Amino acid sequence: MKRRRKKSWIHPKTLYIALSVICVLLVVFSFKFSDHFSSVKTMVGNAVTPMQKGINSVGKSISEKFDLMESKESLLKKNKELQEKIDSLNYSNKILVGENKELENYREMYHLDKKYPDYPKVAATVISRDGNNWFNVFYIDKGKKDGVDVDMNVISGNGLVGIVSEAGEHYAKVRAIIDDKSNVSSMFEANGETCIVKGNMESIYNGYIDVEMISNSAKIKEGDEIVTSHVSDKFLQGLSVGFVKDITTDDSTLTKTAHLTPTVNFDQLEYVLVITQLKDSSEIKGISEK
Repeated sequence: MKRRRKKSWIHPKTLYIALSVICVLLVVFSFKFSDHFSSVKTMVGNAVTPMQKGINSVGKSISEKFDLMESKESLLKKNKELQEKIDSLNYSNKILVGENKELENYREMYHLDKKYPDYPKVAATVISRDGNNWFNVFYIDKGKKDGVDVDMNVISGNGLVGIVSEAGEHYAKVRAIIDDKSNVSSMFEANGETCIVKGNMESIYNGYIDVEMISNSAKIKEGDEIVTSHVSDKFLQGLSVGFVKDITTDDSTLTKTAHLTPTVNFDQLEYVLVITQLKDSSEIKGISEK
């Protein structure tokens, strides 16, 4: 059998000392014989410089990419923070807009209440309407428990909305003056000439309702205000209905007809006032029965 050769082994301490001595000698020679080593230095420099430039370029590129990543992360974080602030501001703005609108509605109700100070009123909120774009028939959140009853007048904006046609304990149904079934005995505020304001759902899509039964001799003009009449059996006197326009003469009946722009905006109704005083029509009924 062949004997195994023993592996040559150098002690690390010995290797370290040898390398140290070599380094020291190289340093001494480089200083003492600098002129002799200048060509070597130049060759080494020429060989190392391109490598160093490449290493620097790679290092710079890597550094820039890291900086870009950090910058991107920072921007994303700031963008997220800004978006959260914007969302918060938008939410706050919506709340303020809602509060301002509600305040404006309350202010409108207040002025309307002052416009008709002689009538007791109950404020109510519109809670639903029949299926179309107009508030010709709608429901409010006040009923008999709140003093609201059938035939009570309803106002909003600057004048008459309609009349209560049905009343429950905690709700009421209102028929507006624009509804096809509505007829309001009215008069021209300036001279007391009487007329009938007739609801018409086709007309309201053009922004007006119809005025009929105007005396042919009535001295009226465009823009005159029409209010509820003293001869109405359900509507209290003096409530603003609207303003007249498009006056024409009907030769067949010897009367005038016109259009009326309502005082109230009937495609936007949120709050109303219910006048809790019923029209005293006993005298009118007595006359009609004779």
